[in-house]
Amino acid sequence: MTVLAVYNIKGGVGKTATSVNLAYLAARHGKKTLLCDMDPQGSASYYFRIKSPKKFSAEKLLKGGKGIFRSIRGTDYRNLDMLPADFTYRNLDLALDGYKKSDRRISKVLKPLVREYDVIFLDCPPNITLFSENIFEAADLLLIPFIPTTLSLLSFEKLLDFFKQTGINRKKLYLFFSMVQKQKKMHMEMMTRFSGRKRVLKQHIPFLADVEKMGIHRKPVLDTAPASPASKAYTFLWHELERVLAKRSLL
Repeated sequence: MTVLAVYNIKGGVGKTATSVNLAYLAARHGKKTLLCDMDPQGSASYYFRIKSPKKFSAEKLLKGGKGIFRSIRGTDYRNLDMLPADFTYRNLDLALDGYKKSDRRISKVLKPLVREYDVIFLDCPPNITLFSENIFEAADLLLIPFIPTTLSLLSFEKLLDFFKQTGINRKKLYLFFSMVQKQKKMHMEMMTRFSGRKRVLKQHIPFLADVEKMGIHRKPVLDTAPASPASKAYTFLWHELERVLAKRSLL
């Protein structure tokens, strides 16, 4: 019964690919899994060929209740369901303003879902907003894909500062390196700099065309290219994450 958010302030760091492949792996390993596409762009929904129900919206998401369960769709994979995104999610911050304890509304919405699923993945939009604060409160663990560059480090430091200012538990944050190109000196130097730090996962995800081709095949890379180094990397990342969740009594 774990809520796991894949988040970064920056876009284009591999959040959706991570969410899709880890959710697929969790389901394949027997966990009843729900992937919630929280990004109005709807990329995770696109990968699984699932469209938002016509009557679903940001308002209905925040209302919660039976409307959420009616909007969940099964995927082509056993144990894996999806709550697809809707373009009205772009207005979630405005909609949240109308609720008491607006920074905890998503926690309340997810509460009945937590009782139904072993693992809930949240594929999150970038930036820090009121909706992001909801994600920080709702998630048991925040998984941060981190491209090993200076700008990524700057963004991560801003996130740490925000957690410190708001009193949100920074021990929720777990970082892993994403879109790694070992031929780039900066990537290797940044990874060495972070090596051995607490809550920095050892497994990294390489920058490979097989991951980019998910947009063509509209399937997890583990399904289309199971022998790919990317598939193996996601598998190792999931196993490492399982150990973290077990240690924290979250799985």
